[in-house]
Amino acid sequence: MTSVTLLDGGMGQELVHRAPEPPTGLWGTQVMIDHPGLVAEVHRDYFNAGASIATTNSYAMHHDRFTGTPQEGRQRVLIELASAEAEAARTDHGSGRIAGSIGPLIWSYAPQAHPDYATALALYAEIAQVLAPRVDLILCETVASIDHARAVLDGARATDRPVWLSVTVDDEDGSLLRSGEPVADLADLAPDAWLANCSAPEAMGAALDVFANWGLPFGAYANGFEEITKAYLDPSSTVDKLAARRDMGPVAYAKIVLGWIDHGATIVGGCCEIGPAHIREIAHQLSKAGHDIV
Repeated sequence: MTSVTLLDGGMGQELVHRAPEPPTGLWGTQVMIDHPGLVAEVHRDYFNAGASIATTNSYAMHHDRFTGTPQEGRQRVLIELASAEAEAARTDHGSGRIAGSIGPLIWSYAPQAHPDYATALALYAEIAQVLAPRVDLILCETVASIDHARAVLDGARATDRPVWLSVTVDDEDGSLLRSGEPVADLADLAPDAWLANCSAPEAMGAALDVFANWGLPFGAYANGFEEITKAYLDPSSTVDKLAARRDMGPVAYAKIVLGWIDHGATIVGGCCEIGPAHIREIAHQLSKAGHDIV
């Protein structure tokens, strides 16, 4: 049948469920400081569920997120700490690849706040160069506009690692980026793989249909949120402004993911509120359908 790369699921929301403190603006970073090894535990659970890739907990490790906090100036140290947590889990598991995550500057789902190309390029390249020696590929996540896509892709290409570019699309019309621009307008870019992430599972099919025209590996990993609320679009907000869907359990999500395979996807997984149980069910259904997980 098909050889499928199975990504892990969400990290930040999984940490919310496991750590005793309420989330903060520095949530994923602060957890690594307050609870060493917890991120590695989440990575291990995803590997044990069947994932073949661990995504580093470096999504939000930008200078702009740390300004005015106790972590200001510690970007490199924290990125290396996130990489070490993923490496520890892979060593324990005995196999797997590591994807170095680069999330959006300023805030997720806010293309209007993204810096100009030259500013963003330098900042993304800086992160990619720290990640590259310890990862197998660079994963540019939750890309919400064409300008964002160009800057982060070019920044990540400052390394010798493959670059996967993952866009976040409109929850009601997956043929559009969250900026409102058509996904099709990204056609002149050429990452090593195309993905869509952190949007409603039902929206992904339209994006996949666009990717299928471009002759590159492609796939999706959706979130399990009810909606991206206006309250969350304020950079001072925390993840408790978002609620999980009650209709997107492991079986329901895996059924949708298998539909993406029918669209030609060969890279699948989960984003926020998609946890180890979901990944385990996807792995089970992939094997049941005769697909190989690679």
